[in-house]
Amino acid sequence: MALVDEFDLSEPLREGVMPGVDAMLRALDAEPGLSPEGRAAAIGLFRDNLRRLAAIDGDRHRHPEIAEVVIDRPVFILGLPRCGTSLLHALIGADPGVRTPMSWEVANPSPPPEAATFANDPRAQAFDDYVAATFVGKWADMLKAHPIGAWIPQECGMILETSFQSLNPLTMFRIPDYYPWYLEQDSRFAYTVHKMFLQHLAWRNPRDRWVLKVQEHANHLPSLFAIYPDAMLVQPHRDPVTVQASICRLFEVLRSVAIPDQDRAALGQELLHLWHDGQVRMMAYRKAHPYKPVYDMRYKDLVADPVRAVQDVYAFADIPFTPETERGVRGWLADNPAGKHGKHVYALSDYGLTEDDVRAVYGDYIDAYREYI
Repeated sequence: MALVDEFDLSEPLREGVMPGVDAMLRALDAEPGLSPEGRAAAIGLFRDNLRRLAAIDGDRHRHPEIAEVVIDRPVFILGLPRCGTSLLHALIGADPGVRTPMSWEVANPSPPPEAATFANDPRAQAFDDYVAATFVGKWADMLKAHPIGAWIPQECGMILETSFQSLNPLTMFRIPDYYPWYLEQDSRFAYTVHKMFLQHLAWRNPRDRWVLKVQEHANHLPSLFAIYPDAMLVQPHRDPVTVQASICRLFEVLRSVAIPDQDRAALGQELLHLWHDGQVRMMAYRKAHPYKPVYDMRYKDLVADPVRAVQDVYAFADIPFTPETERGVRGWLADNPAGKHGKHVYALSDYGLTEDDVRAVYGDYIDAYREYI
């Protein structure tokens, strides 16, 4: 495959990514609404993912000891989009005693970051310069919906992307033919790559614990626990009716360059089911594995008292809540007031949806977690 051949990957990684690369390229070819700019952006994204994977692969071969780094009891935050998962991750990321992957180091991981130079690594400024240059025009609204910056914890989606077994490309490109393929995969390869990233980032800049986040983990919990058998899960909950329009608006902005003429009603139907599929899988897994450590929390409680919410997560995960932790959390809240980049405006009706539509699809989730929403 020509695209993969552009990069120096070890044979196991090459074999691992090829099915996903092929599935994504076939899905792109089948999408008539994709603009030439959108297709070029997709191929550029795929190349960037291969570049990052090849970079950590090369460092790992030069420094085999990276593979010995222990990832102890990682905490994964997952749930529906717009349920406070990003807020919770950012608050925990402000704790100097806990490791979250910073956006700049996931974007440009090689050479492995080092504790002594971490705070002043020039790759951080380069990432912020990229954000300032990129999130303008059609993408300016993105900053209203989701914070982006070098020192904001990055979601696991940008790591899983490099395995080519990830939902992340669906946020920017409408490639529905890829989604059924993704759901059918045994994604242990994706989580093997994920662990490679964590070991890489922690090698010379370790902490005792990792806290990680992305919604799509719900789709593949058997694979997650196969690679991280001591993982712990935190799931904030919120009424799906209150989040669905926000999800649609976020995707509309993200896809605006690749797909100039978007069908809002079709987008509403697509996203109405996309995230519910993950919750169905999550609920089934939890029912079959009731002993797995999961902490359910209310979005309302997180917003009402963020410091207490972090304390409760730390108590569940057996992470010390220190004075430095509290200073970090309160400092982040002071620096990032609600609506810092402007208000995001949206409504269900913009996407051909009603409250009854959402409740009809999410009735199982609402019944299961009613006390938390």
